Amino acid sequence: MGHLMLANWMCEYGGVDELWFVVTPRNPLKSEYVLLDDAFRLEMTRAAVGDYPRFRVSDVEFGLPRPSYTIHTLRTLREAHTDCRFSLIIGADSWADMGRWRDAEALRREFSLVVYPRPGYPAPEIAVDETADVRAVAAPMMDVSSTFIREAIRAGRDVRFFLPEGVRRYVPEIARRLAAMR
Repeated sequence: MGHLMLANWMCEYGGVDELWFVVTPRNPLKSEYVLLDDAFRLEMTRAAVGDYPRFRVSDVEFGLPRPSYTIHTLRTLREAHTDCRFSLIIGADSWADMGRWRDAEALRREFSLVVYPRPGYPAPEIAVDETADVRAVAAPMMDVSSTFIREAIRAGRDVRFFLPEGVRRYVPEIARRLAAMR
């Protein structure tokens, strides 16, 4: 819900025309996380987004070498969709960690970045940089993590108000898959 609420806010208040959810096979900086399989997460993302006309779901990273890096994803999208101008929306926690990203300087030079506040990481003061297009937005903070949701499902908790309506029907299957991953 947090991702959807933020994405909706970005479209309605943050100057974003259309927002693409890119389902990633593996974040190289979060290799310790256990993920459900790619196709299942893609299906749930599509269900979560529903019919909101300004959201789009992409599996572009499924066809890229692994691990996939954001710079490669954005370059691939830019080449495939020459009529679009892509920006990257990241949390202030990711902004603080950007020094660890692959080709971070190229990413900042080639694409605009939008940074939103995260719990423990208020919207940062963005230093003036002639070579980069980076802006902070005062989006509302969402403090519900996917880890919290997974742990609640594993524990058999009712999380109906933490999930989009389109994803609720997946809860039994998510629980089954999470139990099998132990």
